[in-house]
Amino acid sequence: MFALAGILAGGEATGQTVAGRPAVRKVRDLVIYQDANFYSAFPSVVRRPDGELMVAFRRAPSRVALGEAKEGHVDPNSQLVQVRSRDSGATWTREPALIHAHALGGSQDPCLLQLRDGALLCASYGWAFVQPAAVAKMKPPVFEVKAGVVFLGGYLVRSADGGHTWAGPVFPPHVSSEIYFDPHGRPLPAYNRGALCEGQDGRIFWVIAATDVASPRKTSNHLLVSDDHGATWSYSAPVAVDAKVTFNEASVYETPRKDLVAFLRTAALDDHAVLARSTDGGKSFLPWQDLGFQGHPLHALRLPDQRVLLTYGYRHPPFGVRARILNAECTDFATAPEIVLRDDGGTTDVGYPWSVAVDGQRVLVVYYFNVAGGPRQIAGTMIEID
Repeated sequence: MFALAGILAGGEATGQTVAGRPAVRKVRDLVIYQDANFYSAFPSVVRRPDGELMVAFRRAPSRVALGEAKEGHVDPNSQLVQVRSRDSGATWTREPALIHAHALGGSQDPCLLQLRDGALLCASYGWAFVQPAAVAKMKPPVFEVKAGVVFLGGYLVRSADGGHTWAGPVFPPHVSSEIYFDPHGRPLPAYNRGALCEGQDGRIFWVIAATDVASPRKTSNHLLVSDDHGATWSYSAPVAVDAKVTFNEASVYETPRKDLVAFLRTAALDDHAVLARSTDGGKSFLPWQDLGFQGHPLHALRLPDQRVLLTYGYRHPPFGVRARILNAECTDFATAPEIVLRDDGGTTDVGYPWSVAVDGQRVLVVYYFNVAGGPRQIAGTMIEID
């Protein structure tokens, strides 16, 4: 049975209790993948039906290792890769296997979803790198994140054999509120970073982002739904739209009562996370709610007792990864105590956690991390619940 207690950051916990309840213990921190030649970041994790763990992440050449001044979050050579563990996270495959290399540019943030039929989905998005002068010839507006780096929008790939081979890409539809075009002058396909959700009725829910204002750039969140295991998608409803606040990276979760709860990253809200809820299966969403704490982006995992482990990156001193345990319907976010998983990050370039139940007692939280500003690594924290 899962129960909330204090976790000692930066080391092993000792079975402490809070208000007499059994402890949530930090078993250990672990490095899942690190290579000084590569910048590795933005992981997701699933547990396969046979118990195997799969971690996907974005890997690009380390620009610092190549003599450049700093690393970057966009790169023409970034690819989606994966490593595996068959011993509950004790050891991992050493060399990552390729999930997908975008034909036109670098890819970002592979977001895995394990379907009940055994198939896997992976959502991502990409950037094209062109000569800066070419951007002026493109149909405006295009999203140019820096000179000559133009947004391609989102896509998904699918595997029917446990991630050994992948089919696709599948390009989701354009959302009407999205103002940008891709480099070829076509309406930008939908995209986002965060967890998709397979509902109890078999539908797949995906909260995507759309740019509705170009300058200063502001995005809103919207819901796409698939009735055919991710092969095609249709627009359902706006999730969160505001005249001043930006909403972007999002994870969606279905409660036992079948509410859809979207946990959203923001801008222009002091880094506060927010929640948007649908009580009608995604046809509409209630007004968004400020969760009252800082951190991004967020991931929600259902625990065996129906409560929800909510994890998020923390890019304020001390840098690291934090969590809260919510009730089954995610209504007690205002009072759920904060748990510090890591507070030893070397810079703000950490976080993006994603968690998975390893067995009836343990949960693995994966994220990217750096210690003392060193190489970016795919790391994890194993927690154990009495």
